[in-house]
Amino acid sequence: MHIRTGDVVQVMAGKDRGLTGKVIAVVADKDRVIVEGVNRVVVHSRVGESNKGAKTGGIQNKEAPVHVSNVMLIDPEDSKPTRVGFRREETEKQRADGSSYTAERSVRYSKRSGKEI
Repeated sequence: MHIRTGDVVQVMAGKDRGLTGKVIAVVADKDRVIVEGVNRVVVHSRVGESNKGAKTGGIQNKEAPVHVSNVMLIDPEDSKPTRVGFRREETEKQRADGSSYTAERSVRYSKRSGKEI
């Protein structure tokens, strides 16, 4: 998935189109993300008591998941929405015995600016 927890994204479709927020959680098996301050819904939960006697439950506002196709990552370079690409880069790694070798790692990059995210 091209969106990860902690990314700043902009909503591109739906009732909250144009809003930006930080990704709180990613639900990969359903292709959904939860964005801070976006797609807020009212949740009614049963009122109960904790062991210390405090009341829990009632009416709460919380964020509901948004499909990942409806959000785009914000480019840190110019603060505009961008597509995300993946490329392989060669890196130098160290073994436990002190010798080094070259390996490849996958890197996310902004298609708008070409910079690594």
